[in-house]
Amino acid sequence: MGKSAKDNSPDSVQGQESEEPGAKQGTDNMIDSRLQKDIGFVLDIPIQITVELGRTRMLISELIKLGQGAVIELSGAAGETLNILANERLIAKGEVVVVNEKYGIRITEIIDPVERIEKLA
Repeated sequence: MGKSAKDNSPDSVQGQESEEPGAKQGTDNMIDSRLQKDIGFVLDIPIQITVELGRTRMLISELIKLGQGAVIELSGAAGETLNILANERLIAKGEVVVVNEKYGIRITEIIDPVERIEKLA
């Protein structure tokens, strides 16, 4: 039994692509264009980057006693790599650098994407 001209089954579409030179390239270009638009949308989403020097816990009574010049001891050791977080999720580790009299961070380790995804679950 033959296929009608209006048949939109996968077999007929594949047959049409092979009959029309350049049709596959046109489809690939259309897909690439759509992916670029989708990726462009994602690339415009703002995220918050935080560099974590360390953490500590304290009682409210200790917090309200703090004044100018007080020192809060943190969990991170001096010289230890710092955590780099994107929207509060660990994505990398790095070390402090100074660039044009401003602080920066040099990335020394990227957290494995599979490991980051596993932590989401």
